[in-house]
Amino acid sequence: MTAKILIVDDDPDTAELLVRFVTSDTTETRVVTESAQAERAFEEFEPDLVLLDLHMPDLDGFEVLRRLQGARTALGFLPVIVLTGDTGKSARNEALVLGADDFITKPLDRHEVVLRVRNLLHTRQLYTDLANTNQALEKALRKQS
Repeated sequence: MTAKILIVDDDPDTAELLVRFVTSDTTETRVVTESAQAERAFEEFEPDLVLLDLHMPDLDGFEVLRRLQGARTALGFLPVIVLTGDTGKSARNEALVLGADDFITKPLDRHEVVLRVRNLLHTRQLYTDLANTNQALEKALRKQS
């Protein structure tokens, strides 16, 4: 499976660092450095996972999470990892309440990012496989009816 990862971070250096962390033969990445463009990029790119900075000008990561909530729900399980230098519990808890699946504090550790991305992409693949199997079973049952 080729995984598509959308990176939303207003700091181009951090975004480039994340690209280097997650790029492999099985990933395709897209970077958005203006949070106001995150929703459109999400719809066009159709990622399997989103890496989202929490504190950005214009729309912050909380607002991006709110705006993506409906689209993410429609797609089933689509993980979002929030990235931030904010080590406070309230930021983490709010992000999790708004649908973030994981939370990584900066400075970023390459191994931690890679492991968390890999784990959530694996879970996404399992979800996708299960959804496809359910569709095939429903189709087979309709043919028998």
